[in-house]
Amino acid sequence: MYYYLNGILALLEPDRAVIDCGGVGYLVSITRKTYDSLAAGGAFNAAGNTLGKNAKLFTYYVVREDAAELYGFFSERERDLFKLLIGISGVGPKAALAVLSVLSPDAFVAAVASQDARAISAAQGVGLKSAQKIILRLKDKLTDWSTVIEDASVGDDRPQAGNDMFKEAVNALVVLGYSRQEAMTAIRKASGTTLEELIRSALTKLM
Repeated sequence: MYYYLNGILALLEPDRAVIDCGGVGYLVSITRKTYDSLAAGGAFNAAGNTLGKNAKLFTYYVVREDAAELYGFFSERERDLFKLLIGISGVGPKAALAVLSVLSPDAFVAAVASQDARAISAAQGVGLKSAQKIILRLKDKLTDWSTVIEDASVGDDRPQAGNDMFKEAVNALVVLGYSRQEAMTAIRKASGTTLEELIRSALTKLM
């Protein structure tokens, strides 16, 4: 019904925003990631309202028997992932927003690809079984998404030997108790020419 809203940001709170489009205020539910993106560089008064910055949100309209609600997202990618999530039986809009509030779109795709149920279950109201169900339902649907995922995420432009070392480093961090998503994020930021140096550098990023 609405593809996006482009107007003045009249209200911004961690879970909702109001976009003023031609004098009509549209209330939309948002993720924490969208909130952070909208809030970046913005000025707020004591009530949490922005001071009239322009904003564009990609939207999705959900109609249920008891309510109709508009959801807004900073990117089309985030909106499309929301649609995939609510298409899973047992995953409602609230749970989908929670997942996308703790994981960026790329991080979520990476978590699904690496079957990191722990990362997904970090979302409020999403248990480990629900996270595993999300992975099962979406792992094949996200294979063609252009994102850095699984072991390839550590750098396709690196030599094969380097990629192998990074894979070993990720596995080593997982053995130490870190989730695969945490390990991959740390390895991306780490530096070193040997496996030991790479792991040591990654551990400093996790502290």
